[in-house]
Amino acid sequence: AHTNAPGMSHVKRWHDVLEMLDSGIDVYTTMNIQHLESLNDVVAKVTGVVVRETVPDEVFDSAAQIEIIDLPPDELLARFQEGKVYVPEKARSAAEGFFQKTNLFALREIVLRRTADRINIDVERSRVSRATLKVLPTTEHLLVCVGPSSTSADVIRQARRMALVFHAKWIALNVETARIVGTGAESKTQLYQNLRLAEELGAEVVTIRGENVAAETLEYAKRRNVTKIVIGKNIAPRTLLSPFRRNIVNQLLNGSGDIAVYVIPGEKADGSGARPKRTGERLTARGALLALSILAATTVLSALVSVARLSTANIAMLFVLGVFLTTIFCGRLLGVLASLLGVAAFDFFFVAPQFTFAVSDSQYLLTFVVMLTVTLVTSTLTSRIRTQAQGARERERRTEALYRLSRSLSLTSGRNRIAAAAEQELRAIFNSNVAILLKGADGRLSAQARGSVDAFYDEAEQAVALWAFEHKRIAGVGTDTLPGSRALYLPMTTAQSVMGVVRVIPNDPDEPLMPEQRFLLETFAAQTALALERDSLAEQTHEILVQAESERLRSALLRSISHDLRTPLAAIAGASSTLLDRGKDLDQESRVGLIRNIFEDSNWLTGLVENLLSMTRLEHEGVRVTKEWEAVDDLIASVLTHMKARLSKRPVLFSIPPEIAMVPMDGELIEQVMVNILDNAIKYTPAGSAIEIGVELSPSRATFTFSDRGPGIPADEIESLFVKFYRGKRTRTTYRRGAGLGLSICKAIVEAHGGEIRAENRPEGGARFSFWLPVTGENPLASFDETSASKEETQEGGATAAT
Repeated sequence: AHTNAPGMSHVKRWHDVLEMLDSGIDVYTTMNIQHLESLNDVVAKVTGVVVRETVPDEVFDSAAQIEIIDLPPDELLARFQEGKVYVPEKARSAAEGFFQKTNLFALREIVLRRTADRINIDVERSRVSRATLKVLPTTEHLLVCVGPSSTSADVIRQARRMALVFHAKWIALNVETARIVGTGAESKTQLYQNLRLAEELGAEVVTIRGENVAAETLEYAKRRNVTKIVIGKNIAPRTLLSPFRRNIVNQLLNGSGDIAVYVIPGEKADGSGARPKRTGERLTARGALLALSILAATTVLSALVSVARLSTANIAMLFVLGVFLTTIFCGRLLGVLASLLGVAAFDFFFVAPQFTFAVSDSQYLLTFVVMLTVTLVTSTLTSRIRTQAQGARERERRTEALYRLSRSLSLTSGRNRIAAAAEQELRAIFNSNVAILLKGADGRLSAQARGSVDAFYDEAEQAVALWAFEHKRIAGVGTDTLPGSRALYLPMTTAQSVMGVVRVIPNDPDEPLMPEQRFLLETFAAQTALALERDSLAEQTHEILVQAESERLRSALLRSISHDLRTPLAAIAGASSTLLDRGKDLDQESRVGLIRNIFEDSNWLTGLVENLLSMTRLEHEGVRVTKEWEAVDDLIASVLTHMKARLSKRPVLFSIPPEIAMVPMDGELIEQVMVNILDNAIKYTPAGSAIEIGVELSPSRATFTFSDRGPGIPADEIESLFVKFYRGKRTRTTYRRGAGLGLSICKAIVEAHGGEIRAENRPEGGARFSFWLPVTGENPLASFDETSASKEETQEGGATAAT
């Protein structure tokens, strides 16, 4: 967990471990439990000491093998006293502070528990990899069955107490069947409240689909290595149908195997809350007419079959088909009625004696029973399939909506744009007035997306939204908290913080959102919160990178200044002191040489300071370009005058157009570019070698080239020449001092003009630096030439105006 020494490749030692693992090197290392990130606050509470250096849990969990190196506290303290851990003075202060005996006992327990959790992960991976799932009771794991019964709340609380006693994780499982899907709003609301209670008590809430509750529960329990199942049992009054009902408790007991099943008896049920009520299918005239039409069509078709002298078994199959179609198009209740009417029609029209309900052959009684059973079973299964299909469509709609929202949020950045995208998707899904409320600089929650502010959001509603934000709990209409509000407020929480609140105004306040809609809304709120957190972290990361880059530049600048200023300042100080102390004893040539050294070093310092000031201005203010039409030959003449002393012993060759060339530019900045390029050529070429300056003009650009006859540029350095603080590693002349800023300043200035700068090697040897500037606008020289031409024509025509 500790920090590496300055100058190392990585800040932390665990960074080095990851790099070695990536290189295929196995690593054996040790660490103290107080350095694990997830236990940082626990250790602080136990010892009273906040450990600053930590290792992320994912690094610890990625270890292939973990071994405890444990010593009894008395033995460890003895090692402290013997000086085997720290030097005596530090060992004494450590034993009196962090490493007290009570703290060591607590840390030892934390080590054992954390290692047990890590080993449990290995056990689970090994168990899942087997062909058959077998429960391995290495640690307690509870599962409580949750349904829409009002007594499930007591079962959930009992399971919570058991989980505390056994120090176990626990799951609240709801098996969603077609029968539950078809229940009314009251039962669904009760189920939602039960699941919310389990979640508030710390359970992992899971909902799965299936028809056999016991089988699905056992399958899931074995998959999650559950050791104990807790289920409630309502004491329902016995009826004639009681022996034929499926008893979920008995099924769990018979199939549990090594899993212990705890049955919590509930209160005596009268049917009001023990079993969920199904929503009654409304009989409509249209549905009844369609069912009668199908039955009539089946009867007519059967009559045609009877005329063809086919057996009555074929006619019975036609009636089964009619009942099947009736169930599909008209519902389960009309399907059951169609079953009864179909058997009656079959007996009345097609069983001798016809047109009576009397039966001449007793074998038809068995046919009636089988036919009625088949039609009833067919109608029931068809209705169940319809319910399952409806549930599948609903799940598909939720998945599609979640995918659409996730995709929309992943492609969006910016706090306001994310809020607007989330609002748009939520409005389309819930068909309600939805707004994303985010906290502003004034501490108030307000809608950030454009067009989301309305008169509805008054002071009272703001108070409800703020309560949901601060307490991280849902509030508003349809809840137990501030139900008098006109909207539902759902906090958008992440593991780190609360990003905001989702406000939903139901279209009908008397009919709040259904439980499945609330679950879907909570999922969407979590996705939106993650997107907002991602955007916030991206902004923080950008700021950190900017600060890190600033620190890097500052450090590089300080290193450069400390190194590059020391030599010329020492030379100036030495030459000055020599002139002061021994100036009268020196001959004329020696005095001139010392004065020349002072002059050259002071000029170099002046150039360095100018470059530093220019780079600082560029970093903070950017390049401010004021373009004017400048004469190229005048600008080059000014540069050569500025560089006269440095170029006195070098021939300078020119390739400039003979006519007057005007280019729009910021003359002062471009002059600095040329000076820096020439200064770079002087530094890295032999003394006395020539430098060539060329200018090429076209209607759209002006290109300036500076060529030398030195050793050229190494190929691996060409791309780095214009990077700040980069100085070439090739062999240089004796005049090699520099901060590595000149060419980077040139690049910034040229790009600010809309041009481009580049460096390359000449085929005949040496280096070439070139940059081009765009030529736009009206050339004042062209208008001057046109004016001059018109005046000449006027004079030739006999005008007296003077030129």
